[in-house]
Amino acid sequence: MKIKNKILIYFSSTVVLLIALAFSIIYILFSAYREEEFQQLQNKKILQTISLIDKYEKESAKISYMLDSQDINDFYDEKLLVFDTNKKMIFASLDSLDIKKAERILNNLSPENTWIETKENDYDLIGTYITHRNQSYYAVSKAYDAFGYTKLTFLRNILILIYTIIVVVMIFVSLYLSHIIAKPIIVLSEKVKKYRLPNETNKRIQLNTSTYELQYLTERFNELLERTNEEFRFQKHTIDHISHQLKTPITVLVSELERIHHSDDLTQIKSELEQQTSKAKDLGSIINVLLQISKIESGQKLDKSEQRIDELTYDCLAELTRINPDFKFDITYQPENADADKLSTFIYPLLVKQAFLNLLTNSMMYSANSEAKIIFDTSKPKTLTWRIINKGHPITASEKKYVFKYFFRGENSHAKMGSGLGLVLTKRIIELNAAKIHYTSKDNNINIFEIDFPLTS
Repeated sequence: MKIKNKILIYFSSTVVLLIALAFSIIYILFSAYREEEFQQLQNKKILQTISLIDKYEKESAKISYMLDSQDINDFYDEKLLVFDTNKKMIFASLDSLDIKKAERILNNLSPENTWIETKENDYDLIGTYITHRNQSYYAVSKAYDAFGYTKLTFLRNILILIYTIIVVVMIFVSLYLSHIIAKPIIVLSEKVKKYRLPNETNKRIQLNTSTYELQYLTERFNELLERTNEEFRFQKHTIDHISHQLKTPITVLVSELERIHHSDDLTQIKSELEQQTSKAKDLGSIINVLLQISKIESGQKLDKSEQRIDELTYDCLAELTRINPDFKFDITYQPENADADKLSTFIYPLLVKQAFLNLLTNSMMYSANSEAKIIFDTSKPKTLTWRIINKGHPITASEKKYVFKYFFRGENSHAKMGSGLGLVLTKRIIELNAAKIHYTSKDNNINIFEIDFPLTS
């Protein structure tokens, strides 16, 4: 069901039911009030009649009948019976109306039970015990409240008429309101329908509405759109990244194996095969990294393990120094007596190792003096900061916002190998490990990459 129709049905039915309930309560209360008011009038007439009977004891019957003849039209279709203390009838009105429950009511009246009220069809029937001038009387009155019922009928008809008008007006108002409320949602739906992913030309949705919930929904959708485009871009460039990561080492490996194939020196062949085996293992590690990222991105759950960040770094350095033994890494702990527990955290070790290798390789490639500094900073509570610092031409201030974007290569990367995808992969790995990475440069020749790992203890 469309939201427009739901608003129409829910709003209209709620208001209509509430009004029907309110009108019903008004009618019921007025009906109860009519009955109470009429019964009090009956009681008042009983008191007046008994007062006259008591005052003119000898001529009570004659006067009472005269009184009854005079006010016979006070109530429409009325019958009044008065009894003395022995429950002997001393007065009966001239009306021929029969009171079927008179005897039962009279038997139930007593000094302890002075008031009884009931109904005979539409007639109001009351019985009462009254003491007047030390004399006890019993009275039973039955009458039809023609005037009260006329007012009640009039009220009922007015309420039905007003209710009908309100229902009709409410339907039109609900139609109008549902259209006004649903219009922004329909506009949003139409705009969403036109989106095609991935599409870099998609603009943020702008919705002309003052409704907070719709504004909030639009903002969340725009954020989702940006994240979705980011995911599509990552998948789109995965092949390029794999090509970048694998093509060169595979080409080199094939070339070296072809060269070894034409060699006749068995000792040299054995030595070089060992080197190529090591390179093939490195290539396998890269493939495993890409496979793990693919599994995580597809929603498969991989278990993290607790790993010391400094030990993982040393493993990376051991591999890199074999490639470039002249490059120097200076390692520092802050504070010097860092707690070993603060150097461990739960991560995907294979992925983080690849991220470290990317950053360390970049520091070697862009260093101006073949040196870099690694700092393990545990001074922050519940955070381990891994920091790599090297001297070299830094990324300019205008380029910093693009440093983790696809295919970005700064001015300092001229004549350097690369495709601009290494840092993108590194950032994705760091995010998959619930960590954060950022780049800073303190002066004109210092580059700093920092990774903040959350500590579990």
